[in-house]
Amino acid sequence: MYLALARKYRPHLFGELIAQDHVARALRGAVEQQRVAHGYLFAGPRGVGKTTAARILAMALNCETRHAGRATSAPGEPCGTCASCQRIWAGSASLDVVEIDAASNRGVDDARDLRERAMYAASQEGRHKVYIVDEAHMLTRDAWNALLKILEEPPPGVVFVFATTEPQKIANTAAPVMSRLQRFDFRRVGRGAIADRLRAVLAGEGLGADDDAVELIARVADGGMRDALSVLDQAVAFGEGAISAARVRDVLGLVGDEVFAELLGLVAERRAAAVFAFVERLADAGVDLTAFIDGAGDLLRGLLAARLGGAPAGLSAALSASVAAAAPAFEPGDLLRMLRALEEAEEPIRRGVNARLSVETLLVRWTLMDRTVQIAELLRGQSAGEPPDGKAGGRGYQSGGSGGQAAPPRPRMVRDAGAAPPAPERPRAQAAPQAPPATAGGTVTLEALRAAWPDVVAVAKAEKPLVASALEDAEPVALADGALLLRPLGGNPMTAEGLVRSRAAIESMLARVTGTPVRVGLEASGSPPPLDPPAGPPARAVGEGVTRPASAPEPPDAPRAASSGPASAPQRVTATGAKAERVKALRQRDPTLGSAIDSLDLELLD
Repeated sequence: MYLALARKYRPHLFGELIAQDHVARALRGAVEQQRVAHGYLFAGPRGVGKTTAARILAMALNCETRHAGRATSAPGEPCGTCASCQRIWAGSASLDVVEIDAASNRGVDDARDLRERAMYAASQEGRHKVYIVDEAHMLTRDAWNALLKILEEPPPGVVFVFATTEPQKIANTAAPVMSRLQRFDFRRVGRGAIADRLRAVLAGEGLGADDDAVELIARVADGGMRDALSVLDQAVAFGEGAISAARVRDVLGLVGDEVFAELLGLVAERRAAAVFAFVERLADAGVDLTAFIDGAGDLLRGLLAARLGGAPAGLSAALSASVAAAAPAFEPGDLLRMLRALEEAEEPIRRGVNARLSVETLLVRWTLMDRTVQIAELLRGQSAGEPPDGKAGGRGYQSGGSGGQAAPPRPRMVRDAGAAPPAPERPRAQAAPQAPPATAGGTVTLEALRAAWPDVVAVAKAEKPLVASALEDAEPVALADGALLLRPLGGNPMTAEGLVRSRAAIESMLARVTGTPVRVGLEASGSPPPLDPPAGPPARAVGEGVTRPASAPEPPDAPRAASSGPASAPQRVTATGAKAERVKALRQRDPTLGSAIDSLDLELLD
């Protein structure tokens, strides 16, 4: 009778467990020193040896030769040949070792039955009763509560072993149980270890296989030794002769290397229009798009490794050569964004929600990735009077259109999705003038304040960028009663609010730049006052920080110079207006960015 390779080559000893040395060493020492705990939790991915380790532990505790004092194996290991070891290893009925599938025996009644059976002693003196509960995370909360007491104080010689792929569910359902069990976390088996084990099995079976086929099986197994042996079994039964990579792909329905080589050329040459015909052929061939996306992810990973000077791993020899040849056509920044786009599209593709459209959209985004321009290069080119070269690279300005074509008339300024926006460079503080501006009669004049205004804005940029934005949208218009009146520009009410809120900071900057204390006021709505106030009563401009002497009150019916026209209605702040203000502030903060916006007709999105 034929025995599946996964069962035939199942480990018999702790030392045969692959990639689980930490578990094997602890369990072997516990058996040797007779320090076996009453409860264990084996957690880890599927197919890595959890149930196998539980069986080996049961074999070691009930090995006939070890109990007879004539052990033929290493200390703590079962012999693997006696009747008890053979029966336990094969999963046959045993009085002392019981395996339970918690997926189908998960209720409180099943737990109570297990608790009652555990009260009976082992079949022979010195032996242990071992209960192996697989898929333990499927037990209900009531079932765990029924087992709680016996797990805390079990009868002598009783050992519980719970195996699970999802220990977090047990922690959420029955947290008190976790403290009553010794937990061992099983690791995924590495590709190299799986490949070595597969070659040993092939040699034991007298079979041949190409290296590419062995590596492909190891990659598909995804860290599970049992899955790798099952795939090898399928490939052996699929045909005669040595096992090839093409046979493994046919067995599993995987995409061939030639398809990924075509995809590599399609993306490298930026042929966006060819994406739809390419995906159409995949759909007609019945290709599993989820498997295709997994392979495309390995392809991008190999490209990135080759582009950074490493060696692409997990690819066949032919595909590795194609990747090495095509790597110079890709920038590392583009490859990282392509991987991010793949990550975003992976979930809808796996869920099957219009998977074909998601794949087409993903591949089109890959082919258009060369339209991304490094913002630093763009600004350097603009400052030198040259157009941007369109070289692919980091996040920044991106325009639509197919690869290799001229840029469309309206490229857009966007931020790469999922990436944090770059922090703007703060302008360096500019030194204040060496001497205060010219004065007349010991009093600063309006002309002197206007001449010093750029220095005030520069100091604000270095110390308070938000205040600088408000000052850039205002101009000094008059001196009234010893106060400098500022007029907001552009009609944005937020500018006036910012000037009023920052009046103290503005007065401090003015004093440092001019060397003379200057109060700041805001021009009232309506026509502006004269630039130089006439002799006599002070100008009738009203602003915060400007006071009127009590000796010269203004008649109630006298017209106000600052409010000769009708009062302007309050303006609503809109998204369009706020965006325009931000662009204006960016222009004034960095002239090279302003020239880039003008030459490329960029639009601020966020």
